[in-house]
Amino acid sequence: MRQFLAHIALVVRDYDEAIAFYTGKLGFELLEDTDQPEQDKHWVVVAPRGGVGATLLLAEASTPQQAAFIGNQAGGRVFLFLATDDFWRDYRALTENSVEFVREPKSEGYGTVAVFKDLYGNLWDLIQYAPDHPMQMRLG
Repeated sequence: MRQFLAHIALVVRDYDEAIAFYTGKLGFELLEDTDQPEQDKHWVVVAPRGGVGATLLLAEASTPQQAAFIGNQAGGRVFLFLATDDFWRDYRALTENSVEFVREPKSEGYGTVAVFKDLYGNLWDLIQYAPDHPMQMRLG
């Protein structure tokens, strides 16, 4: 049996502003933006260019209950982890694109990491795993 996580839903305020942030600031690729008029929504999927693994499904909040979670999907903890093969290249590119880092880069036993915020305040790790870390070995 082969299974994998296909999408992670991220509740957003507005499709267009979210697409602009993820493609413009983070350099992600827009994989799909399909109108679903019968449900009054879009199916919007983005992913890191050349990336492998799960994609982000940008889900525009449609109720006040959903809107309450925009920017706080993990209760203030780091929510998403952007793994890279070149930490400093990507850190420089993100800072040049005015992405806000809330924890500066540091080296840990598991790799090099820094924490940034997305346009809504969700926290992300930018991480390059150490060569002997299980995640690095899994990524190949």
